[in-house]
Amino acid sequence: MNKNNYFTLPHHRLWLVGLILIFACQQPAKEKEDPAIIKQRLIDRARSLELPTEYVAPPGDPLELHAAGFAKVMCSAVFITGLDPDFAAENVGYFTAPYEFRSKLGKPVIDREKLQVQVSLPGGLTRTAIYTSGQGCVTLPEGETSLHFKPRPIPPATPDNTDIPWPMGDKVPEDDFPAEIDEVAVLEAINAAFEPDEALTAGFVVTWKGKFLAERHAAGITEDTPLESWSMGKSLTATLMGILIQRGVYSLEQQAPIPEWQGDGDPRAKITIANLLNMSSGIRIRAPQDPGYDSLLGYPDHLYLYTGGINSFAYAASRPLQWPPNTVGRYRNTDPSLTNYLIRLAVEKAGEDYLAFPQRALFDKIGIQTMVMETDPYGNFLTQGYEFASARDWARLGNLYLQEGMWNGERILPEGFTKFVSTLAPAWKEDGRPIYGGFFWINGDETFPIPKDAYYMAGAGGQYTFIIPSHDLVVVRLGHYKGSKSGTEALKKALALLMEAVPKH
Repeated sequence: MNKNNYFTLPHHRLWLVGLILIFACQQPAKEKEDPAIIKQRLIDRARSLELPTEYVAPPGDPLELHAAGFAKVMCSAVFITGLDPDFAAENVGYFTAPYEFRSKLGKPVIDREKLQVQVSLPGGLTRTAIYTSGQGCVTLPEGETSLHFKPRPIPPATPDNTDIPWPMGDKVPEDDFPAEIDEVAVLEAINAAFEPDEALTAGFVVTWKGKFLAERHAAGITEDTPLESWSMGKSLTATLMGILIQRGVYSLEQQAPIPEWQGDGDPRAKITIANLLNMSSGIRIRAPQDPGYDSLLGYPDHLYLYTGGINSFAYAASRPLQWPPNTVGRYRNTDPSLTNYLIRLAVEKAGEDYLAFPQRALFDKIGIQTMVMETDPYGNFLTQGYEFASARDWARLGNLYLQEGMWNGERILPEGFTKFVSTLAPAWKEDGRPIYGGFFWINGDETFPIPKDAYYMAGAGGQYTFIIPSHDLVVVRLGHYKGSKSGTEALKKALALLMEAVPKH
């Protein structure tokens, strides 16, 4: 998949590529605490703070939910990204369609005329995902043949941006590399991100001070190809909330006005918007990322919010508290789902078009054209991870943060918002895990060979957008899910090379 791929360089000196030698940068090993001890400490702390509420598992047969996830993953891979179905079935979307269960399901049936994908279970039940023009692929509820909303295309304000200069358009500059930057080392870094072939790196983009430096894509992938991005969508959710905060609609410290929580004495009413963005609401669900997660206890709500074919906002709002707000940090999809719920409530209260809001309020302003935000069957954005975009468009979003929420002289995000999302969340600090901010990851544990003040969007399967203020860099890596393990190691080598190639300001 990675053979015969190509570079885009601002001055098109492609002859340099053949001269580059790929080499590995070894980071000095650090002594780390036993992971089992860390895990047990997290479990014990959480138990000491737990509230006496009941957990109710999501309904449905797990294999059926895996089938629903598989149908949606295949629908998006074929109709949005344009992948070959056999390649997609082998290499993409393991998160809501785990690879180990695919052999227990029927081969996905691709109907290009009806724009749908069906996956059957051994007993004959079939789950279906349909492609919509505008909202990507949507899982139909079990036993239903239509959606509970009317999908529609939301075209960008400037459909043809070919001749518009970067970053608002796709015309990249043709002047030489900045004198401060080691051009050969940058190209070495990009090559390193694609080695070995098993890494399945699909796209890699580097910008410096907003200037487009270089990119590379795998064979069959172009600068416009929307690729699986998964939980980088949580950072997109933070951005849309930031726009509403900038408008004065919400504030970080206000209690989240979820309608279902407004009854007398409901303890969930104390959850703030900041708690949601910090993944610290305390809402009780189960997620595979939880310390002590036991897969034998049934299908996790964290995935059910994608695959259930339900009103995801209503489901998330119906869950009780497990801990007091802002005491325990846990990576769970209820928090971005509830944030998206608040976004919909505010947009519709203002009389705006909810489905068009991301395009008009954000994407049109910063040049994003390939982003596809998928929904549940009720038209609620599932932007905790169901979105697709090109590497260039993720770089644009990363540069909005590098520029502290400013774009072409306009303040899009409120002053101080980028600092909030890139600052360690209080509950995660109390847990002893210096890794999460406000729907962005932070490099407090130095997972990556970049400065500790760097922060990043991250998605399952090896999807990353790094904002590295000390070096004025934005780096995007997108890849096919199966290659995530070797792809992430290749990414670390690439980042180490970039730190040598680009001076600290």
